Amino acid sequence: MSALIEISGVRKTYTSGSVEFEALRGIDATIDEGEYVAVIGPSGSGKSTLMNLIGCLDVPTEGHYVLAGEDTAELDEAALAVIRNRRIGFVFQQFHLLPSMSAWRNVELPLVYAGVPRPERKERAIAALGRVGLADRIDNRPGELSGGQQQRVAVARALLTEPDLLLADEPTGNLDSTSTRDVLGLFDELHEAGRTIVLITHEPDVAGRARRNLVIDDGLITVDRLTARVPA
Repeated sequence: MSALIEISGVRKTYTSGSVEFEALRGIDATIDEGEYVAVIGPSGSGKSTLMNLIGCLDVPTEGHYVLAGEDTAELDEAALAVIRNRRIGFVFQQFHLLPSMSAWRNVELPLVYAGVPRPERKERAIAALGRVGLADRIDNRPGELSGGQQQRVAVARALLTEPDLLLADEPTGNLDSTSTRDVLGLFDELHEAGRTIVLITHEPDVAGRARRNLVIDDGLITVDRLTARVPA
């Protein structure tokens, strides 16, 4: 396998007036294509900052982040936006679904922004919903779906552009235990099909479903370990 993510010497400093806060203090990590990795740490550990950098939502103060061979430090905002839209699929704790729109209309949105014709958008959106087990829910609005089903819609939307990376930020944070098992089971299936997944979480049981854990604390990766997977 080749490296999809290469992070070297990454620091991130935030400044407010005369006060500086170093959220990341020298991160080094490599994630290969097809890996399923959980970044785990308590609130304030730096995991959200690291997620923003991996997702090209922010840039390092120092160091380098190379995604699929491209050093993101050399890209302007327009190029980073293209990466976010086409090469990274985002799944968040909040589902970010539009309540007035059906499941397939929510899923098609990345293709709307890309200027893809409507017939193709609908075809691809319906196919994506089928991949996550919602072929019979394409016309349902979010309010007519369970929490787990809404997160599956969000996953379908994230997969629509066939991204290199699926980046999930606390994706089970708003779900009950049954829906959590449902969504994590879907991630298992996606990983087994070859998808690269990076999951951000503070929950050990959720992190245990990944194949590898990066433990972050006080802006540093303190542990890099393979997991003894928690049963489904």
